[in-house]
Amino acid sequence: MKPKLYSFWRSSAAFRVRIALNLKGIDYDVIPVHLTKNGGEQMSESYSDKNPNRLVPMFDDGKHSIHQSLAIIEYLDEIQRTPALLPSTPLDRAWVRSLAMDVAIDIHPISNLRVLRYLVKQAGANIEVKDTWYQHWIKIGLDSIEKQLCSDPRVGRFVYGDQPGLADICLVPQLFNALSVNIDTYAYPTLMNIYSECMKLPAFIDASWEKQIDAEGSNPAIPQQK
Repeated sequence: MKPKLYSFWRSSAAFRVRIALNLKGIDYDVIPVHLTKNGGEQMSESYSDKNPNRLVPMFDDGKHSIHQSLAIIEYLDEIQRTPALLPSTPLDRAWVRSLAMDVAIDIHPISNLRVLRYLVKQAGANIEVKDTWYQHWIKIGLDSIEKQLCSDPRVGRFVYGDQPGLADICLVPQLFNALSVNIDTYAYPTLMNIYSECMKLPAFIDASWEKQIDAEGSNPAIPQQK
């Protein structure tokens, strides 16, 4: 039986896991969980019984279920060693993990759907304030990552050398978000070079928004790769 990935097409966290599964060559079924329809399908009793934190993604191999994208990705990397998603040395593994966390822990949680929804519905922010908040935190995060990568000798075609790994898996979905709201990416030449290299690969292309079975339209801000 194929493993299942509970996913939403626009979810950055689910996007990360889709990339990792594709890089590993693991066949899986996507179970769509619509995060906005009918108040959010993740809030339903049937889903919250499976995943009490009421978020996506959740990975279910038929025997065990795992939530949190970074935990799922590292689990996949441990059960199937090739291609490796982390470097071989402790220091470089820590460096790659720190970059992944810059996205998954610092940028994403304060600009994700439930935070933006709270700003508007509970805190009374208008759309302009919400959009300013969103762009502010993404820019701060991307500024930091660009500065870290622009002169680091470990950077190659991808964040670490010439093979995509954990940091690229986290970076690309965040850049999708930045491009979707027309953030000027001119200030991020290193990041956009890495993005372009990633988006030449089927593992990234097939994980992207418009390729999902629950997609609700393509993103015109994102160059389509052939």
